[in-house]
Amino acid sequence: MNLSRHLTARPIRSLLLVTTVLLLVGGLLAGVLFGSSAHAALAGRPAAPKPTIVLVHGAWADSSSWSGVISRLQRDGYTVLAEPNPLRGLASDAAYLSAFIKQRTTGPVVLVGHSYGGAVITDAATADPTVKALVYVDAFAPAQGESVLGLQSTVPGGPDPASLFDTVLYPGAPAGDADLYLKTPVVLQDFATGLSAGQAEGIAATQRPVTLAALTAPSSAPAWKTIRSWYVLGTQDKIIPPSLQLMMAQRAHSDITRVAAGHLSLVTAPGAVTSVILAAASTVR
Repeated sequence: MNLSRHLTARPIRSLLLVTTVLLLVGGLLAGVLFGSSAHAALAGRPAAPKPTIVLVHGAWADSSSWSGVISRLQRDGYTVLAEPNPLRGLASDAAYLSAFIKQRTTGPVVLVGHSYGGAVITDAATADPTVKALVYVDAFAPAQGESVLGLQSTVPGGPDPASLFDTVLYPGAPAGDADLYLKTPVVLQDFATGLSAGQAEGIAATQRPVTLAALTAPSSAPAWKTIRSWYVLGTQDKIIPPSLQLMMAQRAHSDITRVAAGHLSLVTAPGAVTSVILAAASTVR
């Protein structure tokens, strides 16, 4: 028996055993410390990219209404784009959004609409394979042939449009069309509930108008028939009655989250709205 060879082999086998154990422990620690992206890298494949979140504001608002939601989504590592909704006509607004998505995003998209913006995302996403999830926030989700004002008129005892709007005839408008502004008392008492008096007055002063044609135009084939959707339902909304919101959300088979907020839950409850958007984004692969 060669004793020197035997004594030399034992340390080598021990060293190999220790090395194997250390590699296994290191792999486990990498998974715990760095999560699925590290696991994917160790497995030789990149982690799936997060979807881009595209936010679409409604009438009488602008992209700044999403500020509280944007900051929260960005902290979670999402790319966020707030599209400047033209508010000129449903078909043209949807076409603009479709072009915006094609030219400003890569990869999957979660599309989020507030109020009239819900009608816009409903029409825009139908033929866009990159849109993987829809989120409605106190929003219209029309079926084919329905309009925003037509849906409002289905609510018994709903307000007369003449009591809501101030009209401004804009140059080059088609016959019968006009820009619509909410009357200041409507903003203060119904539209901007949950905000301070100063904030509500600021919204009344800076509101962006929507055309009458946009609110009366019939919707095309709805994207919610083929794309999974989520719905944030403001239980204190005085602009889109909660009963109407519930009907639209149930019809679309949306995942419904009720929030004790008025029409501007994206401003007054941005954390709750963000949570629903994150839930939708988590399903996108």
